[in-house]
Amino acid sequence: MRGMSAKRLVCPNCLRPQATCICGFATQVRSKAQVLILQHPMEVAKAKNSGRLLHMCLPGSGIETGEQFAGIDAGAGRRAVLLYPETPGDRSLGIAPPPAFDPAWQAVDLTLVVLDATWRKSRKMLYLSPALQAMPRLPLRDTPPSHYLIRKAHRPDQLSTLEATAYALAQLEGEEHKYDALIAAFDRFVARQQSLAARHIARDHGADDADKLKPEA
Repeated sequence: MRGMSAKRLVCPNCLRPQATCICGFATQVRSKAQVLILQHPMEVAKAKNSGRLLHMCLPGSGIETGEQFAGIDAGAGRRAVLLYPETPGDRSLGIAPPPAFDPAWQAVDLTLVVLDATWRKSRKMLYLSPALQAMPRLPLRDTPPSHYLIRKAHRPDQLSTLEATAYALAQLEGEEHKYDALIAAFDRFVARQQSLAARHIARDHGADDADKLKPEA
């Protein structure tokens, strides 16, 4: 390890380079519903991804990586519910309407399955996985605007994985502010990414200015 820079050392918990470790942002809140995060492989190494931070904030949550899932283990006595909107595009993909979500279901009896991917990749995960198609879906209601300022959204109602899950859990449990600490952790994470991006821009501009000051040959 001698001579290796800190940037090359990876934190075993958050899987980020130690120089940009996000473990300090994690604030744990125990949810009544179980949470299973299905992360697309392309999201694992993305610095802007919020799935790993979500996993660290929810004790007992699970995270699995893949694009296709043959089956989902919801846990003994629990019903799996997919956090995903029912869209008109489902029909064009040949996906049948999902079973109805019953608002009377109790959070303690549910496993909330979350797809951690871009919108397009999550559609492919759903298309490739009949086990996901067969789940009731939880529709989110009245969510606030996204704080995800470091990634471009294709629709105004699109949220980060962490935000969507926090709001879904609050909705399931009927506790509006219980997961505010997760949103605050996410805000700190976003601020860090914005700061790093600004630093890179300043460094690049500084290099350009230095080149301008070099005497001509």
